[in-house]
Amino acid sequence: MLKNYLTIAWRHFWKDRQFTLLNWIGLASGIACAFLIGLWVNDEMQIDKFHQQDSQLYQVMQNVSLDNGSLMTIENTPDLLADALKQRMPEVLDAAIVKTPDPDGNPMGIISNGDQSPKGKDQNPNTKIQSLKAKELYVTPNFFDLFSFRLLQGKKGQVLAGRTNVLLSDQLALKLFHTTQDLIGKTITWDRGPGQTGTVNGLYTISGIFETPPAHSSLQFDLLFPHAVYADNNKNNINWNSSNPATYVLLKKGTDLAAFNNKIKDFVKTQFPAGSDGQKWAGTLLAQRYSDRYLYSRYVNGAPAGGRIEYVKLFSVIALFILVIACVNFMNLSTAKASARMKEVGIKKVMGATRSSLIGQYLSESMLMTLLSLALAIVLVGLLLPAFRTLTGKALIIHPDASLIFILTAITLVTGLLSGSYPALYLSGFKPIAVLKGRLNASAGESGLRKALVVFQFTISTLLIVSVIVVYKQISLIQTKDLGYNKNDIVRFSNEGRLEQDEQTFLSEARTIPGVINASDMEGDMFGNHSGGGGIDWPGKTERIEFSGLYADYDFMETMGLQLKEGHPFSRRFGADSNGVIFNESAIAAMHLKDPIGKTVSLWGRKQQIIGIVKDFHYESLYNRIGPFFLSFRRNTANLLVKIQAGKEKATLAQLELLYKKYNPGLPFEYNFLDEDYKALYVSEQRVALLSRYFAGLAILISCLGLFGLAAFTATRCTREIGIRKVIGASVSDIVTLLSANFLKLVVIAIAIAFPLAWLALHQWLRSFVYRIELEGWMFALAGLSIIGMAILTVSYQSIRSAVSNPADSLRTE
Repeated sequence: MLKNYLTIAWRHFWKDRQFTLLNWIGLASGIACAFLIGLWVNDEMQIDKFHQQDSQLYQVMQNVSLDNGSLMTIENTPDLLADALKQRMPEVLDAAIVKTPDPDGNPMGIISNGDQSPKGKDQNPNTKIQSLKAKELYVTPNFFDLFSFRLLQGKKGQVLAGRTNVLLSDQLALKLFHTTQDLIGKTITWDRGPGQTGTVNGLYTISGIFETPPAHSSLQFDLLFPHAVYADNNKNNINWNSSNPATYVLLKKGTDLAAFNNKIKDFVKTQFPAGSDGQKWAGTLLAQRYSDRYLYSRYVNGAPAGGRIEYVKLFSVIALFILVIACVNFMNLSTAKASARMKEVGIKKVMGATRSSLIGQYLSESMLMTLLSLALAIVLVGLLLPAFRTLTGKALIIHPDASLIFILTAITLVTGLLSGSYPALYLSGFKPIAVLKGRLNASAGESGLRKALVVFQFTISTLLIVSVIVVYKQISLIQTKDLGYNKNDIVRFSNEGRLEQDEQTFLSEARTIPGVINASDMEGDMFGNHSGGGGIDWPGKTERIEFSGLYADYDFMETMGLQLKEGHPFSRRFGADSNGVIFNESAIAAMHLKDPIGKTVSLWGRKQQIIGIVKDFHYESLYNRIGPFFLSFRRNTANLLVKIQAGKEKATLAQLELLYKKYNPGLPFEYNFLDEDYKALYVSEQRVALLSRYFAGLAILISCLGLFGLAAFTATRCTREIGIRKVIGASVSDIVTLLSANFLKLVVIAIAIAFPLAWLALHQWLRSFVYRIELEGWMFALAGLSIIGMAILTVSYQSIRSAVSNPADSLRTE
């Protein structure tokens, strides 16, 4: 029986090759799109899920009150919190500290294979001395008890016990020593450069080797130091008012998270009401599952409110819609072709065929088409995967395992049944007497459901086009908005190695290079990584205000193009500027200071004089409003800035590289342009914009394929009618209008449905940006005209072809 079904199905496919090809391409495209999006979604959902104790591993976050009454959620907590929670909270089985490099310092330090001090000796004289850049973490000894990073060499309970111990990743060990074997006991030299963790520099002994964190880990690092190293060298920062490391806890199974969060909310306030300086701790605590942090990283008033999960949901819905659109095509074309198969159904029923056998036959055709489409989709995925990896920035890999086979089988069955169910029920339901008498010929191709499905297809396509336009305009606003400074042609690189000892000499030499306009240095960056907190006091202070800030050198404001409102920038002409501070307009307004120039404030206990007021500028992403900000004077900081003359970048960078290697002969010259760093803030939005463009194009293509097939069928069914109309004087334009009008009506209805839905969805998306575009009528008009134009182009070929045909040939058609 099945063999007979498949044979009939193949003959039917071959007979109607045009419709078969349209169905094949449409279904294959939809499945391929869903497959690719599924790979991306699965990869996003697997981030940080590999830890064996994932269900019990939580990160403790801190909520800080802002001056506007809202809460800001940060992942930094006091250094003393982990031990206190472990001792005083029975729900906590274990607690660990993870300290990342200072956000306002160098992102990487320098590691060398041996004792690089002037009096030191490399333990193996035959080893070639080399230095590499690497990223470290400072962790407590129980780090491997909470996290499932694989320790390849060394004993888990001992590798982080000694103050001078260090663990290297296997990849870093291979680069540094060209082997991962027999490294225990060897020494390395660590140079963190200037900044808060600069005092950890020195000689360390390798106590273990760990496997490089997998790509599915949001925590990426090259080497591990005991947290005690940082604590010993930063004792002044180890108190209840600090906000330095991240705190992770392992909760008992079955712990009620809501109850636990309520319990720890005011933990510090109740257990430790005052810090070492007598000030009360101002934050509140909450715990969030560690593996949820990647997808739920956005907070509103102290509670998780989305993040990357929104894009995961968005593209999952898009994948589903595109797959459904492809299935709709199949249903539309199969139902439209029903009139050509009515006599076949009637004869089979007269000969004794049951409805169930007819349903089985037509579902077999649908399943065969789906299998053929799946085969083509797999080929398309293989061809498109390299480009898709580039678009998503992920090393996506297809693993042909049992789960993938199950997913593909499920997609095939669901798609086959979904796309073939209605045609099968529709065709098998014809009454044989009515069919053989020809009573259904006039209505079979005019199914109300077919029209509804066309409307559905073009509603989704219109939604996607409007979304593409709005997302593109929002990204354009972000990239072109005046930030209050000039980020173009500014190169940023780390003050590292021997360069940090002669930073000022280097900057002086850099300014003499042809093409260099100016040069300076700063601690942190302009896009969210900077110092901050509420430890600033000023005359008349009545409330705690959270500040953000940068430490910067002479020529910083001139290099960045910041605009001064009052006072003067840091200048060598004013000797007292080493104790000077500059606030932005928002800070002065929040502090309610009148005539602020010359007044003294206290920055974390250090008396400084206000020397200037800088006009507000955007120091974070456009998701955030401009808040209170300060610039404090500091030399020998972590990042060097060089302003280059436009058009001379290549030659100037070559000279800068030569100068850099004069100070650091063994290190590569690695730099970033500030405008590239700024774009990186919105890499997710840019990918969404790009992927939406492609998916919108695919949805429109599939919809137009279906429309093309329906137009071809309609033209064929109306062949005699067209011939008669031409004989009695109808023009080509009359015929084209006749054949196109019904389809265009459906498209217009789809547009009318899509516009309100698009406005609601996009209005909600834009609300996440503080600085955003307004939804304007031309965006919707452009999308509507685009859809109508594509629909006209799709149906016009068949309409014009039929309109210009010879009426004599048309009238001979049976």
